[in-house]
Amino acid sequence: METAFIKTPLGVAKIVGDENGIAVISILEEGEFTTTIPPVLQEAVQQLQDYFQGNRNDFNFKINPSGTEFQQKVWQELLNIPFGKTMSYLDLSKKLGDVKAIRAVASANGKNPLWIVVPCHRVIGTDGSLTGYAGGLWRKKWLLEHESPSAQQTLF
Repeated sequence: METAFIKTPLGVAKIVGDENGIAVISILEEGEFTTTIPPVLQEAVQQLQDYFQGNRNDFNFKINPSGTEFQQKVWQELLNIPFGKTMSYLDLSKKLGDVKAIRAVASANGKNPLWIVVPCHRVIGTDGSLTGYAGGLWRKKWLLEHESPSAQQTLF
């Protein structure tokens, strides 16, 4: 596995992957930046940079997250939430076929290893509130505002 650290407006993104795909993208408060990006990570790094510059709405590099079958199912459904849109945990549970699985869905959402790419930040409370985000609610708010089609007003 190769690793790179890049600067983002929200901190230092750690990107880990190999020829099978990107396995982890996480956010750190601080750290050193990688000066030479390993070839296997270059596409992911470029697409993340494009996203933060406002030039990309989706990602198409190969991903390879590690998780249980249920977690994989939840993460796959997260990929269906369009850029600039949100979904509640309850609606996500319904889409997965079990409204009673809301806590399990929320737990799987919180274990998402691919920050931004698998858009767990687009999941909000049923009442529209910002709820739980491993990277901190201020980052979730920033990401949702970054993806908002209306740049003049804030969502929260």
